[in-house]
Amino acid sequence: MASPVVLIASQLLDGRLWAPQVEALGSRFELIIADQTGHDTMASMASAILAQAPDRISIVGHGMGGFIALEALRQAPARIDRLVLMSTLASADGPAQTARREGYLRLVDGGRFDEVVEERLPMLLSPQRRSDEALVAAARTMAAETGPEAFLRQQRAIMSRPDSRPGLGAIASPTLILFGRQDGIVTLAHQQEIQAAIPGARLEILEDCGHLLTLEQPTRVNALLAEWLGPISSPSAGSPGEAGDGG
Repeated sequence: MASPVVLIASQLLDGRLWAPQVEALGSRFELIIADQTGHDTMASMASAILAQAPDRISIVGHGMGGFIALEALRQAPARIDRLVLMSTLASADGPAQTARREGYLRLVDGGRFDEVVEERLPMLLSPQRRSDEALVAAARTMAAETGPEAFLRQQRAIMSRPDSRPGLGAIASPTLILFGRQDGIVTLAHQQEIQAAIPGARLEILEDCGHLLTLEQPTRVNALLAEWLGPISSPSAGSPGEAGDGG
């Protein structure tokens, strides 16, 4: 049997990020949508999620959810059967990233949370989908319902997160990395760095796709997850993917 799967969304996103996956895969896997809004460090976020999860799980982390997934691996590596990292990176913030986030904090503290949301929206979608009213509305709604207080906690957690790169080589969980070619937040180089460091990691690049790949390319994402998250004995585990771009 496949392990229960914990789905961890990024900042300003919620369970609706996973709606296509729940619909397509919910009858095959036990899917658990994590709450990543109540704490202000990666360690406390991961600890809270692990405390509420079954003993053996697989984790799918998107964006900030990938940071939490890597922290969960530091805390409880033996509990995590399979790992999927989407639209994320392993390094800590650099000075420019920290400065941008500090600007977000000032805007939110000044009652201008809506401005932060509107600034980030174009980064989330590929250029051709930025005029998709339904997708833009979904992203805006998730951000609004996350709200400014949770966003502040998420930003503090992101800003203080450790550099996960030194520990990537110790990850024994079979790892799949998913990346939208037109992601406006993370880069292909970030994904290649993770793939090169985690033994046997597989990188899949989704064309015509941005940061919100679960919503932009749900059919492709669903197929990849269905294959990867199956029983540990699955013959497809660890098989080479479309990794020509992955190095």
